[in-house]
Amino acid sequence: MVEAQSCRVKCLLYGLLIAISWLSLFLFHFQFVHISVVAHSYLSSSHLRAGPAALAVSSVSSPPAPTAVRDDDAEIRLSPSQCEGRRVYMLDLPSEFNLLKDCVEGSPAFEDETNACVVMSNAGLGPALPPVAGNDTDGVIIPENGWFNTNQHALEVIFHNRMRQYECLTDDPAAATAVYVPYYAGLEMYRHTCYSSAAVRETPSAEFLRWLSSRPRWAALGGRDHFMVASKTTWMFRRAPSNDSTTGCGNGFLLRPESANMTVLTHESNMWARRDMAVPYPTYFHPSSAADVAAWQARARDAPRPWLFAFAGARRPSSGLVLRGHIIDKCVASPGRCRMLDCSHGLEGNTTCRSPEKVMALFTSSRFCLQPVGDSYMRRSSIDAVVAGCIPVFFHEASTFERQYRWHEPDNGGDDVVDGRRPYSVLIPRLELLAGKVDIEEVLTRYSDEEVAAMREEVVKMIPRFMYKDPRVRFEGEMKDGFDIAMEGVMARTRRIRNGEDLGWNL
Repeated sequence: MVEAQSCRVKCLLYGLLIAISWLSLFLFHFQFVHISVVAHSYLSSSHLRAGPAALAVSSVSSPPAPTAVRDDDAEIRLSPSQCEGRRVYMLDLPSEFNLLKDCVEGSPAFEDETNACVVMSNAGLGPALPPVAGNDTDGVIIPENGWFNTNQHALEVIFHNRMRQYECLTDDPAAATAVYVPYYAGLEMYRHTCYSSAAVRETPSAEFLRWLSSRPRWAALGGRDHFMVASKTTWMFRRAPSNDSTTGCGNGFLLRPESANMTVLTHESNMWARRDMAVPYPTYFHPSSAADVAAWQARARDAPRPWLFAFAGARRPSSGLVLRGHIIDKCVASPGRCRMLDCSHGLEGNTTCRSPEKVMALFTSSRFCLQPVGDSYMRRSSIDAVVAGCIPVFFHEASTFERQYRWHEPDNGGDDVVDGRRPYSVLIPRLELLAGKVDIEEVLTRYSDEEVAAMREEVVKMIPRFMYKDPRVRFEGEMKDGFDIAMEGVMARTRRIRNGEDLGWNL
């Protein structure tokens, strides 16, 4: 009996030992296999959203520069503390406000090269450009990688795709410092011709703003922590109501109280009555590595430039744009000093001036690039000139980078204006030019080769600030581009708004 009882006790103990062994093995397997798989899957997602810690209202100072942490897949992620004051919640819009919802593979829209689906392909960059080699004078015009036929109004789409990669996105609206609104106000306007019905042009954006202002997050600060991109000039969104419903272009998007509360990024602001902040037009160059940028900067720095000055544009019949005719006449009269792309000949001229190869060949072979006022004060051509390493020549204060691109302009309003120019540009007063008091060629020939080289070096150093990286890939190397600088400006402005400051448009 005792022996049988002893056997039962031993069997029970053996059973317990076996059970404990299996349980330990299971826990070991779960900890080192399953957890590692889950962690790897999470860190390898398209972006890591930040934790839910809310921004303290008293937080005014800028957060420290983030330090990248890499796992085996080289996915960059930031710690919660590094995202403090930088978290962004991205709104999900209803399909009715998604202007590219029909751009799916196999859609007949892609058969029309002018359709928005084609123009905004490659995450907004447009069709890739093949490399173009110039002659002995021009050198390489379009390198092998990083160049696209980018539409000047594509920044909304490019910015949206960059935001998808933003390292401090959060799914918690209450944790966000700012709210990004991915509505394409410029692209919506792109669908309507000038002189179409005002109701057709006004209704879509008005309906969107009504929807936006009804969201719960809007009520917290009345939309003052919201930001968006509207990739046209401010004037296209300031169309005042008119008795003639078919007069003019654009709409009144920026005149509405809802948009007045938001931080809206356009390509040109009104320096006399700001309601938005200007950011650079996208150019043709969208690199995927810092090495690509350095290589292009070396090309722009060392390119032979046989032409003193250059101009790409057309005459305008408007009496307010007679300066363009004056510039064209001057260029024609200076065949050995000026090179020009004449856009005056209808569709042919328009096609010529929209050719990336012709524009870059012109600007990379010229010392100075003339930038007179066009449909508005700011021209995409000014940004193309910077990327080409060509010193911009302005004729109106409202066209200058220090008046328009206050976040991106490297001098930030410094005191280094000498003889009417910044270290990287020239300003020739248009009224003096039209009155015959100054001459373009005479002004530009005053600069010695050493001065021109120094100015060009400043322009070349500005290139990263005035271009946008390829949003489809992870950028290799450390470099801030136009998006990064714009986001720093937006977040700094929003932190101060959340701290109770009444900024207006001083920042």
